[in-house]
Amino acid sequence: MTLLKRKLGQTDLLISALGLGTVKLGRNTDVKYPNSFNIPTDQEAADLLALAKELNINLVDTAPSYGNSEQRLGKLLKNQRHDWVIVGKAGENYEHQQSIYNFNRDAVLNSIKHSLQNLNTDYIDLLLIHSDGNDERIIMHDEVFNTLADAKQQGLIRYYGMSTKTVAGGLLTLQHSDVAMVMCNPNYNEENAVIASAHKSNKGILIKKAFGSGHVNKIVSENPIQACMDYIWQQAGVNSIVLGTINPEHLKQNVACAIQSLNSFSQQT
Repeated sequence: MTLLKRKLGQTDLLISALGLGTVKLGRNTDVKYPNSFNIPTDQEAADLLALAKELNINLVDTAPSYGNSEQRLGKLLKNQRHDWVIVGKAGENYEHQQSIYNFNRDAVLNSIKHSLQNLNTDYIDLLLIHSDGNDERIIMHDEVFNTLADAKQQGLIRYYGMSTKTVAGGLLTLQHSDVAMVMCNPNYNEENAVIASAHKSNKGILIKKAFGSGHVNKIVSENPIQACMDYIWQQAGVNSIVLGTINPEHLKQNVACAIQSLNSFSQQT
C-alpha cells in the first residue's frame, strides 16, 4: 500500500494525501503544542524529509512565521525542487517572539520575494495568506487576492488561497482563489461547511490541526490518530492533510492510518 497523489482542486498540482508541515523545523517558542520539543538537527531534518519522500509525500508546508524553516528547507531541498510541491505563506511574520501581521500589497509581495530567496527557488507552487482571524477584512479591504493574482502574473507563485479561521472567510476564499486551508478534526466541525462548498465547486482544500495541534488525547477513541483520519477523510472535498510531526515513527503511523481510512472510504463509496 502506498500514499496516492490526487489533484488539488482545479489546479494542475498533484499532491499527496498527507503533507509535511515544517513549523517544528524552525521554531519551538510560542507554539500551541502540549509538549516542548527540540528543533531537529540538519541531519535529523534531512532524514525526516527523505522518509517523507520514501512514503510518497510530496507536499511540504512552510511560512515566514515558522522561524528559520524556509531557510532550512532551501538548503535541505537543494537539487530536489521538482520532487516537492511547496506551500508557502504571507501576511504573518514572527519577530521578537510575537506574530506581526501585514496584508498590504507591498508587504505581501516583499514577503513572497523574501521567501523565494530563503527557499532557493524561482516560484512557490501555492501561496496562502496567513490570516490573523479577520478573514473578511483581509479579503475585502486589503484585497490580498488582487495582490496574489499579480504575483502569479509575475511568475512568483503558481496558485494562491488563504489559511482561514472563519467560515465566512473560507467561503469567500473559495470564491476568489484556488485553495482554502481550514481546520477539521472530530472535536471541531465548524468549517466543514467550507469543505462541502469546495467539493461542490471543485476548489482545493488543505486541512490543518487535524490532531488539534498535538492535543490528540482529547479525541475519545482507542486509536485517536485513526479516528481523526477516518473523520476527516469522510468529508468529501478534502485534498490533503498537513501534519507537523518531526517524529519518524509518528510519520509512518500517520501514513498507515491515512491509507487505511482512504481505502475504507473508497470501498464504502
